[in-house]
Amino acid sequence: AITSPGSAKRPLPSTRRAEKGRSMKPIAEILGKTSLDRGDLIRVLEADEGECGPLLARAAVVKRSGVGGRVYLRGLIEYSNICSKDCLYCGIRSGNAAASRYEMTEEETLAAARLALERRFGSIVIQAGERDDAQFVARMERILRRIRALGGGALHVTLSLGEQSPDTYRRWLDAGAHRYLLRIEASSPDLYRKLHPEDARHSQASRLEALGALREAGYQVGTGVMIGAPFQTAADLADDLLFFRDLDVDMIGMGPYIEHPDTPLYTHALELLPPRKRLELSLRMVALLRVMMPDINIAATTAMQAIDPEGRERAIRAGANVVMPNLTPARYRHDYLLYENKPCLDQEPEESVELLEARIRESGGSIAYGEWGDSGRFLARKS
Repeated sequence: AITSPGSAKRPLPSTRRAEKGRSMKPIAEILGKTSLDRGDLIRVLEADEGECGPLLARAAVVKRSGVGGRVYLRGLIEYSNICSKDCLYCGIRSGNAAASRYEMTEEETLAAARLALERRFGSIVIQAGERDDAQFVARMERILRRIRALGGGALHVTLSLGEQSPDTYRRWLDAGAHRYLLRIEASSPDLYRKLHPEDARHSQASRLEALGALREAGYQVGTGVMIGAPFQTAADLADDLLFFRDLDVDMIGMGPYIEHPDTPLYTHALELLPPRKRLELSLRMVALLRVMMPDINIAATTAMQAIDPEGRERAIRAGANVVMPNLTPARYRHDYLLYENKPCLDQEPEESVELLEARIRESGGSIAYGEWGDSGRFLARKS
């Protein structure tokens, strides 16, 4: 069974400062350990910015030995912003009456998949608001079968479609899906409750059960969290990293929390770390996770680019090895707004892809065209 690490008591901020004063090991010394514990992670996450050079250097070395220097492309298709959930941080939550709802047609979805093939991507990601109605499940199954037929199975498919029944997960896997990203958003039960309505539809226990069902079905399983969210502490983030390790994830998608004005949590916007600090913290999380789990796939997420135009490139240098060029038709992009200031809203897919490919090359990355880029951890477990 998958459980949360959140049962451990977290020190109050004043206590954490006292602990920091008692244990100020140099970052390089911490990174020389064979295994990082909770205290080590908190120390690094709370370190001054000027102390973190050894972390980024260590992550770069581990990345080269664990996954190499290539970057894998996952063409992102934002299929629909219709959602049955009402998460307190999300711009497409069901309670946001200001959201203009849409759903791509099957033909539009297939056209985006064809573009991925033409651009020699190894895989695509289909992302949408969370729905589990029979019509949606059947339509997605049909789309997956059609995508598999496009190039004789040349495209691997990652789904990010929320909590579903074990039967639905199996149906989609049989139809052609390979990976599934289901972000936990917060491994701490207390923090999870503060980010979601307190009802049965927003249960962390259900989220954890779904992650277990995905692993049992045979997917490459991914999860992730928001970084710099309201009420979050460095200890919460340390527990998130330990949760990823203990779950033995195959891939991670995490990035800075960016507020949206049409959400309940927007009232806490003035209490947040500045956006640049949230990005720096996100880069530390990427680097720490790469050191802890050398052979998994880690995405350089779009939210990083929303804060810094070079945010994704910086994430690649910090240990990420996956990027997700947006293949969603431009007319839908303004409506798939999970947060403010989302980049590249007015670019057509071809333009987005060309710009991203150029920037990856400029930052020293090597693009793995036409490769699935399966998680090394998944392949080792499977063998």
